[in-house]
Amino acid sequence: MPSKSKKESTKTFRYADLFSGIGGFAAVFEALKGTQVYSVDIDEAASKIYSQNWGHPSLGDIVKDANDDVMNVGRHDILAGGFPCQPFSKSGAQKGMEETRGTLYFNILKIIDSHKPTIVLLENVRNLAGPRHRHEMEVIISTLRERGYRVSDQPSIFSPHLLPKSKGGRPQVRERVFITATYNPKKIGETAKIEPVVSAKPVSGWDPKNWDLATDLPLDVESTPTNCKLSASEILWIDAWDEWVKMYKRLSGKNPPGFPVWADAWVELSELRIPHDTPKWKANFLKKNSEMYTIYKKEFDTWAQKWGVFTEKFPPSRRKLEWQAQNLGRLWDCVMHFRPSGIRAKKANYLPALVAITQTSIIGPLKRKLSPREAARLQGFPDGFSFEGQSDAATYKQLGNGVNIGVVWYVLKQHVERDKDILSTTAVGKRIIDVVSGSPESPDELLATMFPK
Repeated sequence: MPSKSKKESTKTFRYADLFSGIGGFAAVFEALKGTQVYSVDIDEAASKIYSQNWGHPSLGDIVKDANDDVMNVGRHDILAGGFPCQPFSKSGAQKGMEETRGTLYFNILKIIDSHKPTIVLLENVRNLAGPRHRHEMEVIISTLRERGYRVSDQPSIFSPHLLPKSKGGRPQVRERVFITATYNPKKIGETAKIEPVVSAKPVSGWDPKNWDLATDLPLDVESTPTNCKLSASEILWIDAWDEWVKMYKRLSGKNPPGFPVWADAWVELSELRIPHDTPKWKANFLKKNSEMYTIYKKEFDTWAQKWGVFTEKFPPSRRKLEWQAQNLGRLWDCVMHFRPSGIRAKKANYLPALVAITQTSIIGPLKRKLSPREAARLQGFPDGFSFEGQSDAATYKQLGNGVNIGVVWYVLKQHVERDKDILSTTAVGKRIIDVVSGSPESPDELLATMFPK
């Protein structure tokens, strides 16, 4: 648990941590010597980990703590939270606050109305910025502006793999939406169009292809945690498709195809029948699989019979391969995911996003799954951060639900830089500028000091 002087911390800023999980936002604010005034999460297991690491209780319900009748959230300078996004009404009959009533965003607005925090920093999944949620995004932006905040017309979208490690980046593709706002009742520097504080592009000339999991995460190459071992069935599936990859390369002289390989779709082209209502994308994959099978029917059939691909040994989702590893020679050289859509194989430079379900990455060269500690590193948590007292499954879930620490650090620094003109007009704004702008490019060393192994 990090230790700090309350007297020292009050010289910086106060923060409220909503939907706090295990403390991705707290890691940033505590590293900057912020003072916590309120933390909340409804998940008991996550709250236990939060409390044992940050020393603040967080178990509770924001709906009960911030509503029309109650305000249990203390006054603060920075409000942060990875809030769940329930749909808002699209009827047009309701506006502003009324339209958000019944959603958790309504409770955030109640806190903002009560305390007018200097900075609001909200995080959500990538889909919030997509066309299906355009209405929700418009409501969020308009309600913040109605309350006197400078907020960009579009949210910031960013992923940790776009940051070099020197700036807190990590080898994980994890696009998330950030809505950042600064209280600006005097409308200082307001323009017709306000740009997001970051864009989804590599930073400082960094090339994400240069990530190397073994050295940059790093992977623990000398040990195999017991719970990370592959089952006999998992090894069978990988061995079988590993042989298929090598066979295809030998037969075709090319890398495996970029389209999903579906063993269940292997029929000769003359026998292919695609129902008229089949989606275009699926019809395309069926046709390509049939064309490939027609050329290599004998070899594919021999392979499938050898491994029992069409028996109970292989569930339907394991009869599919999504090869995204370009010119790698073997499946065992790849990072893999067992997904409902098949076995996805990628180069071992960076990983797909951690998720809150059991799709743990498989590290082919190590012939095991990503360990909980390695998953924690992927989100920016130092090795001294404790998950003691809970199962690995709970740890994976919490990390999959969490926010990447390095990305929050970077987004906050960029936000403060953009809005210096506003922040410099108040005492608390000046303190935030001093502590954030004067902080290191990466939070890693500070957090390692706070959580020694």
